[in-house]
Amino acid sequence: MKKAQWKNLSTERLVEEFGVLSAGHGRDIETAKPKAANRKYNVLVAIRRELRERGPEAQRQLLKLMDSPAPGTRYWVASYALEFAPSEAELVLAELAKIHRSLVGFTAGWTLREWNAGTFNPLVD
Repeated sequence: MKKAQWKNLSTERLVEEFGVLSAGHGRDIETAKPKAANRKYNVLVAIRRELRERGPEAQRQLLKLMDSPAPGTRYWVASYALEFAPSEAELVLAELAKIHRSLVGFTAGWTLREWNAGTFNPLVD
């Protein structure tokens, strides 16, 4: 989908898409499917950018996905939410970091360490 198409979707629909795609991205990462993960990554970044442009209320709607059963979704939301809901995001990242033998868990731990050190550099949109 192109940027113009994202603008036509409701915030609720964007949040739904973010949930589905981030769960799939996490599965792709864990099952070593980098091409599929990369395609989802690009769309997730575009949705994140669109939500940021819509403002804080739109961004905060993602927080309802923080208790998703999908670790990939929780990671994507928490790493993004460090910008606008750091307390909630830190808790989710710490919980994800406890998942053993998981690339999502490893990445969550790394993100949290960098955040706490003041060196976390989120992706530039």
